[in-house]
Amino acid sequence: MKKLILFFISFLLWSPYMNAGIFDNQTIKSIDGENMDLSAYKGKTVLFVNIATKCGYTPQLKGLEELYQNNKNKNFVVIGLPSNDFGGQTPEAGKDVKKFCALNYGVTFPLTEKLVVKGDKKHPFVANMINASGDSSEIGWNFEKFLVDKNGKVVQRFKSSTKPNDTKLVDLIKKNI
Repeated sequence: MKKLILFFISFLLWSPYMNAGIFDNQTIKSIDGENMDLSAYKGKTVLFVNIATKCGYTPQLKGLEELYQNNKNKNFVVIGLPSNDFGGQTPEAGKDVKKFCALNYGVTFPLTEKLVVKGDKKHPFVANMINASGDSSEIGWNFEKFLVDKNGKVVQRFKSSTKPNDTKLVDLIKKNI
């Protein structure tokens, strides 16, 4: 009986349900309205960033694109999560957000549809990512970043003031790609 209990505990610990990452069983709409199956990003290091078009941090889009271009061939991707939750700083419709990002900052990394990222109505994926980060506090402002490893585990959460070329962020990306 003792061996059976130990086997069962070992099974649970190694079970994909116990070790599931945030990519598992998660779908978000892209900025173009297509389903983005996040399990397609398993095996890649991903930097999720809630973005805005009319924020003082919006120029970070240029640095995020540079980070993406410099590392996309190393199984790294940036995914922008547009949100209008902070002072109405992303008032545009999805297609206009995409156009703004591309024309003004050369953004080619994937963007999701506009999401609610704070409060009771936050998107379930965002809620899961926040909980998995070890810091369950609400996203404080636009351009918070969540670095996720190849297995879908949140490596670290970065505040808005952390620039895309910040040494700590870049070093963690390099360590995880």
